[in-house]
Order: sequence, then structure tokens, then C-alpha cells
Amino acid sequence: MHVVAVLALDGVSAFDLAIPCQVFALVSDPDGSPAYEVRVCVDHDRAATAATAGPTAPFRVSSSYGWDEVPTADTVIVPGIPADGTPDPRAVRLLRKAADGGARIASICTGAFALAHAGLLEGRRATTHWRFADALAERFPGTSVDPSVLYVDEGTVLTSAGIAAGLDLCLHMVRRDHGAAAAAAAARMLVMPPQRTGGQAQFIEYRTPETDSSDLGETLQWMRGKLGEPLSLTDIAAHAMMSRRSLARHFRAQTGTTPLRWLLAQRVQRARELLETTGLPLTRIAQETGFGSVETLRHHFTRQVGTTPSAYRAAFRH
Repeated sequence: MHVVAVLALDGVSAFDLAIPCQVFALVSDPDGSPAYEVRVCVDHDRAATAATAGPTAPFRVSSSYGWDEVPTADTVIVPGIPADGTPDPRAVRLLRKAADGGARIASICTGAFALAHAGLLEGRRATTHWRFADALAERFPGTSVDPSVLYVDEGTVLTSAGIAAGLDLCLHMVRRDHGAAAAAAAARMLVMPPQRTGGQAQFIEYRTPETDSSDLGETLQWMRGKLGEPLSLTDIAAHAMMSRRSLARHFRAQTGTTPLRWLLAQRVQRARELLETTGLPLTRIAQETGFGSVETLRHHFTRQVGTTPSAYRAAFRH
């Protein structure tokens, strides 16, 4: 079983700490057994305090798993910690040891500072909560900090933006490990979108459909239902009853991207699901997802997923 160690440092964000525990617990193997074992790892010599957004620590973290579990885990996740502090040197050494042993290392929010102290972000691109991005870049100039994205995947090292972006990062790791269908099933249980791409902006304006006529919820649902059909900006704007310029403005505010890029991401997502769960030929999948031809499907799929549709299917069949 894939072991996920959640490293609880002093001052850990209570919300961040709970995210991997909840997300990975929702994922099962085809036989119904749990796909992950999540271990919250604490310093048994000194119980860590858990903090909320306020200045006080509402509770302490206790667990049967100690820090010595970290180097043997398959994935190590560091939730948010105080950005102006210095993590325990023992925890820093454990992170380095886990990375040297081949573990996947990830951070949520300001947990990126612990990764940076361990030298794991040197020469890499990373992100953190927008409020602390400048501090991370200033203290660790060897790291290329991008404050605008939800998460950054550098292969064996991953970082996410503030708080809720940790959900996106964990679902992304589930998608990497078990495919789009497994991540979508977990997202449904969490009542959140199945995929917000890492490059999506941190600043997204959420609206209430009942009170805002510019909400695009119905149009997004309509677009998902027509992935196999050719859709132009004019078609989408007509459904939303907006001009193309107004559509672009409201679309970016509510999704963080453009209509056509959002549509492309949905088509690739659907192609992943079909490749994982059906034996449909690539020509049929290209038609079902609106790409038209296998060549177009292969081009966009490879750019977003990093492998060809055929290789992706073969990996999941194996």
C-alpha cells in the first residue's frame, strides 16, 4: 500500500493538516481496498500545536506515528507552518533523507518553506500562498517562485498555493497515481470540481447563481455536455447571453482561464476517463471529445498529460 506521511510541525495549519487525510482516504483500488495509508507523523518528544488563522493554537496534535516514519514513506506532505519561523532541524534532515530515498515530497501553502529549508526547492519552480510568495523568493533566491498558480508539479517535488489549493494538489497526485476516474470520484465526494489545473490563477471570483445573472454555472454544464461538438466563442457567448468580450471577462473571473482553454482541459479530462475505462479506438475517442482526429487528440493530450493517449491507456491496463 502507498504510504502517505503527513509531517505535522509546530504551528501546523489545522485545515492543511486535514486535507491529505481526507482526500487520500477516499481512494480505493479496484478490489475496494484502500489505495493509500495516511500517517500523521508528530514529534513524540514535543506535541505540535495546530493553528488556525488566528494567533492562538486551539489544540495539540497527537498521533501513534512519529517522525521516524517519514523516511520510509512513499509520499511526504508538509502542511502549512508559520512562514516567519525556522522548522526543526531534525524535520529538515528527515525531509532530505526521504527525498534521497526516492519519496515524493509535497507541500501545502507555507509548508513550502520547510521544503526550501531542506534544499528541495533549489533550482526548481515552486509556489505558496500569494501573501508569502515574496518572502519565499527573498529568503531562497535559488527558487523560482510563481505566486499566481494553484500548484506546481516538478516531478518528485510538488508545491501548492494557500489552503484550498491543497485539495487541488492532492487530487492531482491521485490523478497521477490512479487516473482521472479515481480523482473525479474523490472530487465528487468532496463536492468540488474534478480538476482545476495547476496553472489556474489563485485569484478566482466565486458567484452565487441565485443572486448574480453573470454566473456561468449553466453555461459550464452546457459546455461539458457538448464536448464532442465544435464550439466557438460565439456559440458559448450566445448560450451565456453575453458579448464575447463580456464572456471572456466573466469567464476569467469565475474559472481563472479563458473559455477555449477551459473547454480544452475538459476535453482532455474526458479523453483520460475514456482511455482508462473503455476499449474505444482512438478515432472514436477523438470524436467523442471534440478533437476530430487522432492527430489533434494526440497533440493536445501529450501537451497536457505528458504522454501519448496510447501510452496512457497501456499504463492503466498494465
